[in-house]
Amino acid sequence: MRQVPFHRPAMGPEEEREVIDTLRSGWITTGPKAKRFESEFARYVGAKRALAVAHCTGALHLSLWALGIGPGDEVITTPFTFTATAEVMGYLGARPVFVDIDPGTFNINPARIEEALESGEHKRVRAILPVHFAGHPCDMDRIGAIARRYGLEVVEDAAHAAGAARHLEGRGMTRIGTIGKLSCFSFYATKNFTSAEGGMITTDDDQLADRIAVASLHGMDHDAWKRYDKSGSWYYEIHDTGFKYNLSDVHAAIGLAQLKRADEFLKRRTAIARAYNDAFRGHASLQTPYSEPGIEHAWHLYVLRLRPETLTVGRNQFVEMLRERGVGVSVHCIPLHTMHFYRKNYGYRGDEFPVAEDVF
Repeated sequence: MRQVPFHRPAMGPEEEREVIDTLRSGWITTGPKAKRFESEFARYVGAKRALAVAHCTGALHLSLWALGIGPGDEVITTPFTFTATAEVMGYLGARPVFVDIDPGTFNINPARIEEALESGEHKRVRAILPVHFAGHPCDMDRIGAIARRYGLEVVEDAAHAAGAARHLEGRGMTRIGTIGKLSCFSFYATKNFTSAEGGMITTDDDQLADRIAVASLHGMDHDAWKRYDKSGSWYYEIHDTGFKYNLSDVHAAIGLAQLKRADEFLKRRTAIARAYNDAFRGHASLQTPYSEPGIEHAWHLYVLRLRPETLTVGRNQFVEMLRERGVGVSVHCIPLHTMHFYRKNYGYRGDEFPVAEDVF
């Protein structure tokens, strides 16, 4: 039986060459390849600065930390996301304020953001953290306008959205990674292009970028990694709070090779998504993904909704039947407010956000 895997990384000779070059160089931890990956990714999305980190979770943590989010603060986000989005708020003593999603795109609904802010219940909101679910960009014009009105920062969770773009008022088609104050990307093994493990933060704010660069490696001087190079100094200084979120050159080497193929990958994903749409459109039991006008979708995920009233089996059984036939599928995402940790620690009941619950 032919297998259709849920995911298979596209590795080739260029990835092998970059990794072998790194191994032979004798420099395998954070170093020149990581710096090159930063500069080339910044160029790819059109951002002034990019900072390579160990994973998107670290990117989100560093971004909120750099903005001064702390104990008692609140951050508005979607419950329809992987736990890392909200988990990092707890690292800082902050609280996730979930609001419901748009039934078409499955992205955070700007109208629900406004309702939460106008309700008067959340007096310590400091930021909005939209997630570009499946690679479909959020409505950043509306989210940005709300943030400006309330004096809030915007940090984008772009884990699904490398290569995506959205038409913005006054800016035209704009790549994700240059819209919020900070944007956080994932290069995990299943992403559109990968460094096996890894993440990136993009920003146009030099002050934030410099602070994050220092904090990502124990608060040491920027470029303290050079202390082991023959031209470097053994001396280093600790300038700020520090974490261990640096990206190794081995991972960066894979990322550099993959980045060269990013547009090729996106073109192929788009073609496959269109083929799926043509095949599934009009099927009584299936609802194909909705795309708003004025966006370029990254197609990290192709999300089909089932119409249960037309089926003789439930969703979970349907998924297992596909797997038995060699088709790799998954279910994204389990709404966070329904999970034990978020109910226990933040007081969510599990039934507050009907659209997210219905989509799941």
